[in-house]
Amino acid sequence: MPSLDTDFERILRTRASVGRRLRRRLAASSPPAPPLDALKLEALDFAHRRLGLRSAADLGAVWAVDAGYSFHLADLPGVESVIAVDDDFTPTATRAAERRDNVRLLRGNFGDATVAAQVGKVDAIVMFDVLLHQVSPDWDEVLGLYAENTRAFVLAGPWYTDGGTSVRLLDLGEERYLATVPGQDTHEGLFARLDEINPRRGRPWRDVHDIWQWGITDDDLRRCMRLLGFTLAHFENRGAWRSLPCFDNSAYVFARPELMAGVP
Repeated sequence: MPSLDTDFERILRTRASVGRRLRRRLAASSPPAPPLDALKLEALDFAHRRLGLRSAADLGAVWAVDAGYSFHLADLPGVESVIAVDDDFTPTATRAAERRDNVRLLRGNFGDATVAAQVGKVDAIVMFDVLLHQVSPDWDEVLGLYAENTRAFVLAGPWYTDGGTSVRLLDLGEERYLATVPGQDTHEGLFARLDEINPRRGRPWRDVHDIWQWGITDDDLRRCMRLLGFTLAHFENRGAWRSLPCFDNSAYVFARPELMAGVP
């Protein structure tokens, strides 16, 4: 008759084997990490290498990439603090943050002054594919909200090329709006409910960041940054953004002039 000790050891071995199989099965079924865009990675690496960044806040960090750019920056040598800001966090992003002691998740709308105050002073503000969604406050007001507490902005995404000035895209009218921006489910009946309150955001549909709001031109962006006291340190254009004829895919790094001393 086997001893109780032998039975207990057998149970432990069985549980360990089941645990290993379960972990392997879960790992095999986990979705792959979202791909990160080389244009954005190069802009981050430039800011880190040439400007000596030690801290940053990644605004709107999670959507479609599980805060991947935040973690890329956090893993660069010498980076001491990265704040990933969004109004929702995926389990993948949460787990990745827990594995790093230099990443903080901050839940909230980065267009709110209270959230900007919680971000505080950082070397760089990172905004990828989110600036064109900002209304009330508008895109340029959002930049101004963070300008006093940072030394650099790293910006990338779709920039408007159909005209010389920035435009509120909804002002184009329904037909032209839908022909200009990427199609999405929220567009069904959108123009009939623009003044209805979006139940999740608590504001009219015309003022939510779930839809494209702005066509921001290169000239207007550069003008805004000059007025805020920043100079262009890095720029790269990759042509049409996802084949949309009215938007180019570009990345910018703007920095305080004193930070640019000696930067080629």
